[in-house]
Amino acid sequence: MSTAVLDGAQPDSGRRSPGRAKQADDNTAVDIQQIPIIELRGIQRTFITGGGVEVRALRGIDLKIHVGEFVAIVGQSGSGKSTMMNILGCLDKPTAGTYLFGGRDIRDFGPDDLAWLRREAFGFVFQSYNLLPHSTALENVEIPAIYAGLNGTERRLKAEALLTSLGLGERMDHRPSQLSGGQQQRVSIARAMINGGNIILADEPTGALDSKSGVEVINLLKSLARQGHTVIIITHDPKLAEHADRIIEFSDGVVVSDRHRERPDVPRGSNSKLRELLMSRRAPSPLAGVGEAIRMALSSLTANTFRTILTLLGIVIGVASVVAMLAIGEGASREIVERISSIGTNMLTLQPARVEGRRNAPSTLTFDDADAIAESIPNVLGTLPEIQGNYTVRFGRQDYSTTVTANTESMPEIRSWPLARGVYFTREDSETYASVAVLGATVADEMFPDGSDPLGEFILIRNVPFQIIGVLTRKGGSGFGGSDQDDAVFVPLKTGALRLFGTRVARSISVAVADIDQIGTTEANLLEFMTVRHGTQDFRVFNSAELLDTVSASQDVFTMLLGSIGAISLLVGGIGVMNIMLVSVTERTREIGIRMATGARQFDILSQFLSEAIVVSALGGILGVAIGVGIGLVLERVGAPIAFTSGPMVLAFCCAAGTGLVFGFMPARKAARMDPVVALANE
Repeated sequence: MSTAVLDGAQPDSGRRSPGRAKQADDNTAVDIQQIPIIELRGIQRTFITGGGVEVRALRGIDLKIHVGEFVAIVGQSGSGKSTMMNILGCLDKPTAGTYLFGGRDIRDFGPDDLAWLRREAFGFVFQSYNLLPHSTALENVEIPAIYAGLNGTERRLKAEALLTSLGLGERMDHRPSQLSGGQQQRVSIARAMINGGNIILADEPTGALDSKSGVEVINLLKSLARQGHTVIIITHDPKLAEHADRIIEFSDGVVVSDRHRERPDVPRGSNSKLRELLMSRRAPSPLAGVGEAIRMALSSLTANTFRTILTLLGIVIGVASVVAMLAIGEGASREIVERISSIGTNMLTLQPARVEGRRNAPSTLTFDDADAIAESIPNVLGTLPEIQGNYTVRFGRQDYSTTVTANTESMPEIRSWPLARGVYFTREDSETYASVAVLGATVADEMFPDGSDPLGEFILIRNVPFQIIGVLTRKGGSGFGGSDQDDAVFVPLKTGALRLFGTRVARSISVAVADIDQIGTTEANLLEFMTVRHGTQDFRVFNSAELLDTVSASQDVFTMLLGSIGAISLLVGGIGVMNIMLVSVTERTREIGIRMATGARQFDILSQFLSEAIVVSALGGILGVAIGVGIGLVLERVGAPIAFTSGPMVLAFCCAAGTGLVFGFMPARKAARMDPVVALANE
């Protein structure tokens, strides 16, 4: 067995424990062998049972243990020896009395100070081994070094060297269930040695072993004592106790005998090593173990795959709902805006005033009104008077019902609607009542399905022949779920008025504004001009820019509503995460106790369980985003307006991770605040 390996690492110098620097400096002037490493003065421990009965486990214990001693604490069950081990190892606190470690009173030590002692000074060897079942032998040994802040390479090399020296070089990647009892106990001893193992506390170390394995373990502990490690074993077996240099017998919570044998000299290295420990305080960075916490979180989640899937489900549904619904809302909003924009956001539209009790008010908007507006009002690009109706159009033997609109030559410019082929009619065509027509793309496809050229052909509208002179480019729908703008036929304004509609007034006049920033002023001028011209306000003015703002605002509310539905799903998923994490903490109480016994601070336990909640939520967020995108793509294929943006996806993912942080904090805090001795006693 390699002495160099078993001596372990020298603690790094760091900041000293608060309020104890002077004591440590005083100790340096004295041989450490002359100072008890552990001194108990009047230690008492009282428990209150669930029924309110007071049990005095320890009744005023006075005890001194020096560096390098091999001590056996013996006694029958109920004598208080296990309680004494818990107090010696700082897993439990006495009800009364003073505990001095290297001359320092630990009565005022906080949880992290006690974790430092368990991590740097003590190494625990338990009867039931207390190895983490889902971790390999190597990973189990590395645990105290993780909490000591050693980097991955350093702690792995140390753990491998320790396991090799203990004859487990070929078993490093085996889990506890794949090892014999003796091998598991040697792993436990290696774990106790990884941070130096100045004081080895062994609770019935051979109690669960066969005789051969028991002999190996006790010889190993004796060897450690000869190398300068302070070894304290707790046992009820007198034969095992005889291997120790000092036997302390407990009965009913008091020391009934304390037998000493001649103690061998302590190696000088132990003195200097322990002196350095007493003067130093190696305090890992608070963030030192975050990476390891995430790694351990992933390992824990993969060990309970089915539970992890159930936990993920709520988050996945919530995130997918947010992504898909916001994509639908954004898509609908964009389509509406595009359709309104295609009409023109710089448009003012005049229509007849409403008349109570009548659905369609009679129009008083004349063709001359359109010309007068274009000539008289500043900031006007042009006007477009229109008359519209639904008629059946015939070509040959084929009939097709569509919208027929009579307007002027300015339509392609004002509506930004160029021709695909042919020409648009002119003002002269309107003034001479020419029977010419321009087809929308849908009408052209329906009337000429064989792809033949419609230009020059004649169609009948109300039995009036019109010659086709042009076909417009494809425009698309007029809004979310709106009509097809390409399903239309256009004819000259006065031709349509006379030969089709039988009227001399326009149903609407669209006014294109040159400077959209001045559209409000132009609207006021238009209102004043038309009121004076008609002698009354027998019309209404619609501002397309205001309409766009109104629609956008309404769509924002719609999007928020959809997002809220997804957020509620995410909230439900977060509650599920908290519930599962609470169950996980309850089931893994013993694991928490093991980690605390090996030096984990409250922050380490908190960060581990919080990391599990955040990791599972973040993973659910990633899957939810992917599924939400998939749902959106499916809906897009069936015709729903979908628009994906990075903002909602990032927001949904961050909300999922934040859900893990918020709902995982309470279970993680509960785990971090557990009493180590209570957690270890949990089965």
